[in-house]
Amino acid sequence: MKAVALTRYLPIDDPQSLFDVELPTPAPGGRDLLVRVEAVSVNPVDTKLRAPKPHVEAQPKVLGYDAAGTVEAVGSAVAGFKPGDRVYYAGDVTRPGSNAQFQLVDAQLAAAMPRSLDFADAAALPLVAITAWELLFQRMPFDSEHGGEGQSLLVIGGAGGVGSIAIQLARRAGFTVIATASRADSTDWCRAMGAQHVVNHRQPLAPQLAALGFATIDAALNLADTDAYWDELGALLAPQGHVGLIVEPHGALRIGDPYKAKCIGIHWEFMFARARFRTADMAEQGRILARVAERVDAGELKGIRRETLNPINAANLREAHRRLESGSSIGKLVLAGW
Repeated sequence: MKAVALTRYLPIDDPQSLFDVELPTPAPGGRDLLVRVEAVSVNPVDTKLRAPKPHVEAQPKVLGYDAAGTVEAVGSAVAGFKPGDRVYYAGDVTRPGSNAQFQLVDAQLAAAMPRSLDFADAAALPLVAITAWELLFQRMPFDSEHGGEGQSLLVIGGAGGVGSIAIQLARRAGFTVIATASRADSTDWCRAMGAQHVVNHRQPLAPQLAALGFATIDAALNLADTDAYWDELGALLAPQGHVGLIVEPHGALRIGDPYKAKCIGIHWEFMFARARFRTADMAEQGRILARVAERVDAGELKGIRRETLNPINAANLREAHRRLESGSSIGKLVLAGW
């Protein structure tokens, strides 16, 4: 099968940072689905795992943690899926990724993709949808249907992949959503996703929020830079508020006052935790994707794919990584077809 892989961890401008390769097609066992991959999307986890370091892989390593495709075969312990099913999933960082024509994925982590979407639009959703859902509705104490009613939510980095779906999920749950963006195109994108207000994250947030009538905020998702906004969020969050985090901090964070004084809940989200540690509730990720698919097909959530590169190959994946590393991407970038 065709695949895109690495053996050395190199800057993305090096042609060997990601290269085309032929690999054996894997065979499913146990709970595995063997999926013919039709489309993939890129996420910050891809660039972080590929980032330069001295380690050399003995065998080609395949990245990629968002995919949509067709089930080719199933393992002996699989129930609920059959060859021909169209599925989508984010997968597992401890196994070979989706940048290959065929991939094995634990059936618990997959779901039938939205009927109203094509493979490219479906591939843009799994990782960011699971991340936003788990953070808002499982790590933080909000109900997915009405938990945001009467609550304000600040989404830092609203135009990114997680921000794009978090805004929509939060609006559906009843939150008043204030997103952050710093350019005209990213501001317009946040509003199209449903944010009622947009403020500039390159300027102090408190005066902008005060001008909108928010002396404090009830909850915040910091999807951009944990360190940079830590002190500011500590001041902005209301007593007994909540902050959700997905980005590893560069240094130590002071979690005492004002966070302690206000009893602010601090919530970490890493969507690969369930698969990585083989938790008893791994199947919850498949259930989340099924719920997301229902809401997409009902017209309650919209797709977040902004651009597609064809085909899936090393040159296009290097370009996708390069754009993501620029820090200016909006929505999701997808690669489709072989």
